[in-house]
Order: sequence, then structure tokens, then C-alpha cells
Amino acid sequence: MAPYLLALDQGTTSSRAILFDQEQNILAIRQHELEQHYPHEGWVEQDPMEIWSTQYAAMMEVLAVSGASPAEIAGVGIVNQRETTILWERATGRPIYNAIVWQCRRTADIVDELKAAGLTDHIKSVTGLVPDAYFSATKIKWILDHVDGAREKAARGEILFGTVDSWLVYKLTSGKTHITDATNASRTMLYDIHRLDWDDTLLEALDIPRAMLPEVRSSSEVYGTVSLPGGEVPICGIAGDQQAALFGQTCFQRGDAKNTYGTGCFLLMNTGETPCESRNGLLTTIAVQLGGETQYALEGSVFVGGAVIQWLRDELRFFSESRDAEYYARKVPDTGGVYLVPAFTGLGAPHWDMYARGALLGLTRGTKREHIIRAAQESIAYQVNDLLAAMARDTGAPLTTLSVDGGASRDGFLMQFQADISALAIRRPVIRETTALGACYLAGLAAGVWRDRDELTRLWRCDTLFQPEMNEERRKELLRGWDKAVGRSKGWAREE
Repeated sequence: MAPYLLALDQGTTSSRAILFDQEQNILAIRQHELEQHYPHEGWVEQDPMEIWSTQYAAMMEVLAVSGASPAEIAGVGIVNQRETTILWERATGRPIYNAIVWQCRRTADIVDELKAAGLTDHIKSVTGLVPDAYFSATKIKWILDHVDGAREKAARGEILFGTVDSWLVYKLTSGKTHITDATNASRTMLYDIHRLDWDDTLLEALDIPRAMLPEVRSSSEVYGTVSLPGGEVPICGIAGDQQAALFGQTCFQRGDAKNTYGTGCFLLMNTGETPCESRNGLLTTIAVQLGGETQYALEGSVFVGGAVIQWLRDELRFFSESRDAEYYARKVPDTGGVYLVPAFTGLGAPHWDMYARGALLGLTRGTKREHIIRAAQESIAYQVNDLLAAMARDTGAPLTTLSVDGGASRDGFLMQFQADISALAIRRPVIRETTALGACYLAGLAAGVWRDRDELTRLWRCDTLFQPEMNEERRKELLRGWDKAVGRSKGWAREE
């Protein structure tokens, strides 16, 4: 059995390739930065050919530095930034427009038209999402509307749509394969997550030809092969980045959850084979499709997570390195009553207030830099706790354990405060590259490297377990203060 698995991790700011062995050891990593373009305020684009070339370069460099031959690689797994939208010519493989990135807000007016047409409830019930420019559907319509002849060519099947996973598979297989997996399809705002098919009502509303859409496949199967010097290697695992992290954290059972601490935070909970429709502003999405079984997840996002630490570093100049925040936070026993609500771009789930703005409250003459830094650290955990509470209300069962990953999960102070304020155990894994590891797991299952998910659960290793230590009275007191501070920040930018 070939011993290695290759994960292609295509993110918003970089393209990476990571080579794992069967014991989850990382043998080689290579990364290339990826440029973002901002042609107008609120617009975000990338060059699809740069996405492809940087990902291909990272892959080839990993093979070169590791010395691995194609015969030693059991399979390739792909994980990608979600919702980012690419349209290209079937015949030539050339993009007809730049990739419109998930962050882009240019299609807000199209979303308003969908709402005005009375499609909000249909979108929620069918796709599990809320009408928003974040998702792929309105981005497809925008490109078709703004590139001459695109819609007519798309109707004839001459123009193809794909999220980044589809684009990479198409290029890796030299144009032989136009597919996506169920996790990425569920992020387009076009996919019926119950019937597991594209939704004709939404396709008609947006005038998107079905002929341009990829075939939807499971997250773990052989889709095609990539030609490498010395042989062919199967491409056999695909998932959107957050779902891949959920799988890489071995959150295979109903009620298992993970939180990724990055610039923002993404909290996903596996809800099993039954989708849970949120009543608290969360999204319902497909967690994984594997072996004929579809598992669903609840998802909540924090807009400003680690970004609040970057703000203290870059704008307030409180320290020169982000990792120093933990040192300063530990220099004071508490925040001295200070709360920082980092609603710089409004509040996401479960508040959904786009008029909220950042607030620093509870200042006294005795407030020091350390108090503000600690309040910033704690604000990340408070926001995650708000998502956890919303999930508990939706499912009727509070979590007892949370798996964590992402850059800020290295911060021991933050992880302990998360355990304390949420009254749950925090599991931090030995391998923090859980997104790439999830792609590796999916590919390895399809390639026969591992038999089943039970084997993966036995492989997963915990680095640190943070147990709650705060007494309940103190926890409730702090949460009352946080809720009060959030209330002060809400609606701040609304015109009277």
C-alpha cells in the first residue's frame, strides 16, 4: 500500500500543499501567497490562473523536496476556500472573468431582489442558508450579466461554473472532470440539501443554466487522476475548508463540534443525518457525504476573532507580535471591569446587527494597556460562547467538549478562558493542520489507506485538554457584563 497522502489546501490568502504519511506525520509543506484585488469598494477578486499556478507549484515543490514518487502516493485530497466563484470556457479552460471571492459584497442588490421576490423562506428551507452576497449563486448571475454572450454560451454548456475545488479538479485532470462535492455544493445557495440536487426554483430566479453546473459527488471517492512525472495519482477527497476541519478533528458523531480560531472564528457542530433548521441565526449545511450517508452541520461565524489582536498590534501599537497578547493578558488578574466588543463590521450570529460597531466599555482611571489586551482576548471567547449558546438552543443539548484549531488556538490563556466561560472541556490536537488533515482523511478512506472512521478516531491525538476552572457565580457575572456591553454596541451606526 502506498504510504503517503497529498493534501492541496487552497485558501483565501495562500495555496499550500502538505504531504502526510499513514500515521499523520507531516513530511513536507510548501506554500505560495495569493494576491487579492479590490477593483471597487466592497469588491474582492482573485486571478483563477494564479490560484491554479500557485497550487500546482506548491504541489510539485512538495514532491520535489520530499522525494516522493507518484507510486508512493495513495491519493490527493483537496480542501478549498468556500463560495468563491469561477466561470471558464469548457473548450479552452480559460476563465471568462476573475474569481469573485466569498468576501465580495457587489451582489447585495441581487440578494435584495431575491428577498423582494419572496424567496427568503424558500432559500432557508431548501439550502439551509440565509440570502446573502456571501454565497456563490448571486456571483454566478453577476458574471453572466456582465460578460458579453456568457449566458447564451452557458446555456449551450460552453461555459462552466465551479467553486475552487471544481476549478482545481478540472485543471488537474486536464479538463476531463467537472465535479464538486456535496459540502461545497451546499455553500452555493443553489443546492437543495434535502433532495441532494440543484434547485430549479433558484436557478430560474437567477437565470442560471443548469448545463453549466458541476456534477455533485460524495466527499470521498475517486473523481479522476492527476498526471505527475512518473505516474498517475487518484484525486479522491474533497471538502470545503470548514467541513474539512470538522472531519480532521474526527467530529464524526452527532453533537461533536469544532471551532477554528483564525481572523474570524468558524464553529461547526455535527447534527447527524438529520438537518437542524436554526431558529437562532445559524446556518444549516452539509458536513460530509461519505459511503452513501449524508451528515449535516450547524454553522456559526464570528466576524472578528484573531483580527481584534491584529488591530491592537497594527492600529493601537500595543505590542509588535500577536503572540505577545497572551503574555500581557496574564499580567493582570482580570480586565478590571473592561469589556471590548469588536463589532468593527457589525455583529454576526446570533445577533445579526450590521449597524453594531466596536465598543470599549468600563474604563476607569486605573485601566492599563494590559486590561484592554486581556479584554480583547476574552472578547474572542465571549463571541464563540454566544454561538455555543445559540447551538444549544437549537439542538436542546449543550456541548460538553469542543475541539479547537487555527492560529489562535496556540494561545493557552484564550483556550483556558474559553473553557471557563463556556463551562466545557477544550481539546487541542497535536496536529493543528486539521483542514489539510481532513482532506487527507477523506482521500485515505477512498484509497483504502484506512478502513473506516473508527480507525481515524484512534489516530487522532490530543495535545492539551483545558478543563473549566471558574465557579458558576463568577461565570454568570462575567456573561451578564458581556451581554450588557453587546447591547451598548448594537445599532450604533444606524441613522436616527
